[in-house]
Amino acid sequence: MKDGCGNVPGVFSENPQVLNLRNTGWILAVSLEFTMETPRSVLIAFDKFKGSFSGEEACEAARRGVKRRWPLAETHVCPIADGGEGTAETLLAVFGGRWVSVEVDDPLGRKVAARYAFTDSGLAVLEMSEASGLWRCDPDERNPDVASTYGTGQMVRHAVQVSGATSVLIGIGGSATNDGGTGFARAMGVLFLNGAGEELLDLPRDILEIRKIDTSRVLEASDLVAACDVTNPLLGRNGATHVFGRQKGVVDAEFHERRLRHLADVVEDGLGKSLRESAGAGAAGGLGFGLMAFTGCALKPGFDLVAEALELESKISGADLVLTGEGSLDAQTASGKGPAGVGILAKKVGVPVHAFAGRVANREVVEPFFDSATEIMPEGWTLAQSMEAGSTLLEKAVFAAESLE
Repeated sequence: MKDGCGNVPGVFSENPQVLNLRNTGWILAVSLEFTMETPRSVLIAFDKFKGSFSGEEACEAARRGVKRRWPLAETHVCPIADGGEGTAETLLAVFGGRWVSVEVDDPLGRKVAARYAFTDSGLAVLEMSEASGLWRCDPDERNPDVASTYGTGQMVRHAVQVSGATSVLIGIGGSATNDGGTGFARAMGVLFLNGAGEELLDLPRDILEIRKIDTSRVLEASDLVAACDVTNPLLGRNGATHVFGRQKGVVDAEFHERRLRHLADVVEDGLGKSLRESAGAGAAGGLGFGLMAFTGCALKPGFDLVAEALELESKISGADLVLTGEGSLDAQTASGKGPAGVGILAKKVGVPVHAFAGRVANREVVEPFFDSATEIMPEGWTLAQSMEAGSTLLEKAVFAAESLE
């Protein structure tokens, strides 16, 4: 009972169910009687609050809020990921292993140290954002006209050739790029040729000059799978450029759309692969497309892969209440994001599920996944203020949420 009610004065001061019973002589007896308002078991499964705190830290903040609200409830913490940032850390915790560091090119070609997880089973778990992520570039440096996924390919090559990985899982998301995976493909041995048969090295700048693609020298990875956090196609209003381009610094969307369309045309004509409409092709600036086109990599919903490894459905089935969330719940939530996956599983097994986020927008899209969606950012606060105090705000929101009454 130490974790549940070790601090009785704090319980009296914060828990309204106990406060009204002060000095009645029935405090202990009534406190131990679980009701619909006091769940026996709460599963806490949060993804990261990007730029503020990790999924693990979010889970801990929510757990504190639960314990303040329901001191006797059992809490079970299970950080989640959806194929984007945080995937390697989550799966390394599940399978055990070590981090491997390797020097690669960042999106702008600068040498940086990146790491990937190498598990005891021989599985290498990489996040493309380690090498090619938006976080690698300061806001005034972001330039998707030239940003490349070459470093991501270098990581895969190292995992296979140096670490001896028998299988590779790439989490794709959080990219600074919009190169259709051409940089990744070059690092894996793919040759992009112009009309004169000369190799094009300055990609993605020269994508429109590509006339032929030679995949005969591509590095073979026996079991290569990409965990994808979105379902967007390569092109169109829901594609890589129009949905994700602005945050990467895209100014001329039509120029980028034209480049990716040309790449898709050459792939279709030369390699016989029509992938532009495939779910996930638009992930990570078209890296999803490149993985499928140039290496035959399977693209699978990142959340499904992580959920299976975590045995998440079983954990949800054993709970009376599920709490989930991430930094922003919005129109992208429905495109394979982690909290939506938690919501789907919870509703499948009939367990109430409530979401918390720094920001909640597009409620008509978000709310069908949850019993409630609570925004933790106080009215009048700036985004910077909320991000700095995010952990405290989440704890207080869980403690005080009217949706949980």
